Amino acid sequence: MRFNFTKEIPRVYDAMLSLDATITQANPDRRLVHLTKIRVSQINGCAYCVNMHVKEAQQDGLPDMLLHLVAVWPETSVFTARDRAALAWAETLTRLEGSEVSDADYAVARAELSTQEVAALTASVAMINLWNRMATGARLPA
Repeated sequence: MRFNFTKEIPRVYDAMLSLDATITQANPDRRLVHLTKIRVSQINGCAYCVNMHVKEAQQDGLPDMLLHLVAVWPETSVFTARDRAALAWAETLTRLEGSEVSDADYAVARAELSTQEVAALTASVAMINLWNRMATGARLPA
């Protein structure tokens, strides 16, 4: 581990925990939150977060088959239309790479999710991207 941000910047860490708890409360569909946190963490190469979120998803009863296949979700039929919309939205927001989020991407999300769900999921994806960057920067072990 390079550094322990809970010790080096405890106020920032506490604020992140508080914001994360608020965002979690805004997302009533835990399944979508688990799947998107795992997928975003995979994209960002954050082994610590993938490990943690897979365990949390298992504790909440998500089937192992889903957890094994989330990395290849477009290639399998085990995910619901809502899952697919959430995963596509999460990937779009995570893979910005200098591009904008298109109306077409938003329309895919809105086809399955309410405006409130898209807003809450957007906050959740932003939060896990922040956690991933903190964990990979600190090089937290899986």
